[in-house]
Amino acid sequence: MERYRNILVVVDPDSDEQKALQRACTIAKKTGDKITALLVIFDFSYEMTTMLSGDEREAMRKSVVKDRQAWLDELVKEYDHPMETKAVWHNRPFEVIIEEVIEQNFDVVVKSTHQHPTLQSVIFTPTDWHLIRKCPVPLLLVKDHEWPENGHILAAVNASSEEESHRVLNDKITDAALTLSKLIKADVHLVNSYPGTPVNIAIEIPEFDAGEYNKTMRDHHNNMIQEHAEKYQIQPQYLHVEEGLPEDVIEKVAKDIDAELVILGTIGRTGLSAVFIGNTAEHVIDRLNCDLLALKPDGYVSPIDKS
Repeated sequence: MERYRNILVVVDPDSDEQKALQRACTIAKKTGDKITALLVIFDFSYEMTTMLSGDEREAMRKSVVKDRQAWLDELVKEYDHPMETKAVWHNRPFEVIIEEVIEQNFDVVVKSTHQHPTLQSVIFTPTDWHLIRKCPVPLLLVKDHEWPENGHILAAVNASSEEESHRVLNDKITDAALTLSKLIKADVHLVNSYPGTPVNIAIEIPEFDAGEYNKTMRDHHNNMIQEHAEKYQIQPQYLHVEEGLPEDVIEKVAKDIDAELVILGTIGRTGLSAVFIGNTAEHVIDRLNCDLLALKPDGYVSPIDKS
């Protein structure tokens, strides 16, 4: 994986502490990569000023953007890495973020994230979720966990899949983990989950040996993740194979090793399947106390891409 030469940071307009900017600087200071700070602004009250003409509302919006641009320019002076800035007015932040990525050829998006209340997650789809599904480049979602030296990166792989697309994504995830590990001086762990014994089979077929089935399944996944790890010279003590749903296993192992960063792949599911099924990244994001780097498969095209 080439390093992230062109980094887009989404600035949090409601926070005094810009975790995403701090994280981007941690990476860029070691590589000399370019950073652009993007501030997306929208205030519905300005759209509701019906007593004003369209031109007057537009003048008000421009005034707000100019004021916030000045704030942004002052903000970035606090960081010891040069960066460009851009403030824009848009009512759908994820769209303008992805449009900037496509138009300016950014290599990665860095954004801070917060816990999403359960009810809100059901009724509203947060910007983070839209970006996980639709952002065509790696998305680094930053939480409060620091990145100390000699830390731990956890890469979630589907080592037992026979599909070529999954194998390529496994390689992409592992390669990203190893590249970042050199930058922040961390070790790389691999995690792989496998399903438990199907309950209905155990009930309906009396002669079915659940214990033997579990052992066979576990051994298969162990063998596959070891084969994958050997390609990258990752030692056996850094491999984690556990029974359970991917989001449960990833959360548990990340907590057990006190990971600074979890890296996983996301297929970019949209539409009804996204509403009813979601994906592992969405299920796990609120349960991690560390950063999450979500990667798309090679060849992924965002539905926001207007080219």
